[in-house]
Amino acid sequence: MRKIKRSISIVALTIFIAVLGACANHDDHDQENPSLEETELQEELEIEGDDNVHDHGHGHDHHDDGHHADTLTAPTNFNENAAENLLHYNTKNITRLPSDNPMELSIITSQMIWPATHEENQPGTVILAPLENWQLSLASLNLVHHPNDGPLFFTENGSIPDRVVMEINRLKPKGNVARTQVMIMGKVNDGELDKLAGFKVEQTEETEAAAFANEIDKIYAELTHGTPNGVIIGSMDEDAKLHSIPAGSWISHMSEPLLYVTKTELPKETIEALERRNGNAEIYVLGSEDVISQEVFKQLEDYGTVTKISGETPVELSIEFAKFKDSATNFGWGVNQPGHGLMIASTASPDLAILAAPFAHLGKHAPMVWLEEGDLTEDWYDFLTLIKPMFDVEPTEGPYNHGYLLGTTNLVSYQTQGIIDEKLEIISAHGDDHAHH
Repeated sequence: MRKIKRSISIVALTIFIAVLGACANHDDHDQENPSLEETELQEELEIEGDDNVHDHGHGHDHHDDGHHADTLTAPTNFNENAAENLLHYNTKNITRLPSDNPMELSIITSQMIWPATHEENQPGTVILAPLENWQLSLASLNLVHHPNDGPLFFTENGSIPDRVVMEINRLKPKGNVARTQVMIMGKVNDGELDKLAGFKVEQTEETEAAAFANEIDKIYAELTHGTPNGVIIGSMDEDAKLHSIPAGSWISHMSEPLLYVTKTELPKETIEALERRNGNAEIYVLGSEDVISQEVFKQLEDYGTVTKISGETPVELSIEFAKFKDSATNFGWGVNQPGHGLMIASTASPDLAILAAPFAHLGKHAPMVWLEEGDLTEDWYDFLTLIKPMFDVEPTEGPYNHGYLLGTTNLVSYQTQGIIDEKLEIISAHGDDHAHH
């Protein structure tokens, strides 16, 4: 049965003047957006084509707490000596993962998220997926949180790198509900499984992207005893890679899987996965018509309610996805006020974002946002304005933002890091910054 869903964008209009009190930290991704007692809500219908298609391409749905940062802009006076003689590359609001090598970065990610010092912070199951097939690696992230609670590492040309084996041995994964300790996605060379002797290993050998994503959806349902109604639709086309990867953070965090289409085709395996939702699918499509055609959108309407999250560029799309929240289903990050984590990656090295997606699962639960070839764009300054933290009396009130930045200064300069760090910093709501603190 086809369902019709109208877009309801919640736009906060200021009618409240804050008196002395603490700024609330709204960093709970599992809760709906803030109290309506402080805001007047305006409903705006944004219908594109058929009523079943809801486009969240632009807009700022954010909580009005009475404090508003002035529009943030790029600095103009720079210190050319800032990056000299550094002992480390972390700043107060940014943790940098300083490697451009995917294998190395995956291990840094693993060691930050899973210290594995005792049973409670050891992972359940480790995922190994092919570096050469981003579509498989990306779809595999659906198993990071449920049922596995574990990291993703790359295989390379059918081989399991020795440094990855060493990290698996360090982690000593406990196993998931099926006691599986290592999941291998795709094919590996003969003899490679010998490196994992002593671990319980399961392998999914499917290598076609749409069929593989369908298999992951079935594996998830089997291990968790349930099929979620929600799904994300991304394109498996090579030129859509940057538009699809932002899904990785969400599927590492929540139950919705990533299913694949092409710009012009809805594969039979994706149809099979949608049909398991019995007409009740909540379908969230990542990408504009340049990425996924209107014809595919129309076909998706046969299987449930369709919502589009789009942007003209990968950077804009990633920001729109970070801000998006469907209050009816609780799908989406809703990062439209201060007090959040962000995982920040350069479009110049997109595979790193797949490996670091588990930062959305534990810690600060950070969605991924692109930097255009490592640089800030105007979209970023608008976004940073939206989430700028402000305090009433003491900066210890919070809320605070924090970013995880992927790669060395070859990918993202120290200058760019410094700008983001400063824009994420909490300031006084009364314009005196930290003068009395």
